[in-house]
Amino acid sequence: MTRKSGIDKPQAPVHAAEIVREYAFAGADKIAGVTHDGRNVWAATGGKLIAFDPESGKPTRTLDLACDAGTAFDGKYLYQIAEARIDKIDPVSGDVVASIPAPGKGGDSGMAWAEGSLWVGQYRDRKIHQIDPATGRILRTIESNRFVTGVTWVDGELWHGTWEGDESEIRRIDPQSGAVLERLEMPRGVNVSGLESDGADLFYAGGGGTGKVRAVRRPKRVASTNL
Repeated sequence: MTRKSGIDKPQAPVHAAEIVREYAFAGADKIAGVTHDGRNVWAATGGKLIAFDPESGKPTRTLDLACDAGTAFDGKYLYQIAEARIDKIDPVSGDVVASIPAPGKGGDSGMAWAEGSLWVGQYRDRKIHQIDPATGRILRTIESNRFVTGVTWVDGELWHGTWEGDESEIRRIDPQSGAVLERLEMPRGVNVSGLESDGADLFYAGGGGTGKVRAVRRPKRVASTNL
């Protein structure tokens, strides 16, 4: 079932994105996907998956695998978009243990794991698909009104990156309707490819053709008080 977003609501809060740190890696000239395994951040660089310690910035692991777009982690396995398929990878051995078709058949972008499903962005089609990780079957689709890059879930919130020309944002959207609820504007020329939350107060955003990953502050939530 497809859920349409309509146009942006004017009341959606807009903030300047707070970039708190940048990471770069020798020999990496692009970042296609980003995920977080609870300890390390993983960055897809085209032909290598690089894991790095977000505190030191130093690489801790490298897997020689095709990694053209989004990356996700389900608590045990990595999932990686490689052309028109999604590979399921054992991060310990580096082996591909299964593969499923990617919903965009090569037009896919970001990817996240949540609620037992993979959530896969389609860049130019401006969509996010929830898919069955065992078969690749599309369970539902959310439409956006911007090109979709990285996708992530945190605390029940669905966020995705956008990248059009020199403008990029990290957006929180309603997972049912696709309506835009909050926008973090990146500085002009600073683009977002992959996107992943650390489960706390940071997003890790791939920097496209710069080969950088940037840590971006997630807006704090104000706790409501019942009087």
